Amino acid sequence: MTDAAGNPTRIDRAAYALEISGDSLEPIYRNGDLVIVSPSAPIRRGDRVVIRTNKGELMARQLARRTAQRVELSSLSPAHPDCGFDLAELAWMHRIIWASQ
Repeated sequence: MTDAAGNPTRIDRAAYALEISGDSLEPIYRNGDLVIVSPSAPIRRGDRVVIRTNKGELMARQLARRTAQRVELSSLSPAHPDCGFDLAELAWMHRIIWASQ
């Protein structure tokens, strides 16, 4: 939830901030942007998420589809391909709830 200025208002004690580094997420996020990520926020199709694979890969994407066994993710940048993972390959998936831009 955000206020009229777009700042987060709900306190989620599990939420954390990430700073975008580099240009791999342009045009959606730019170098230096901050995103607030919530492990407890519900995730729906179309939400922007951060995922961590069991191999240690960390990436931001948009949830395109989720089934009982698999997630399909759309890239936020035209320079990178869409991807998909079996749920067993993911350590976690958290929703981006706010971004400074």
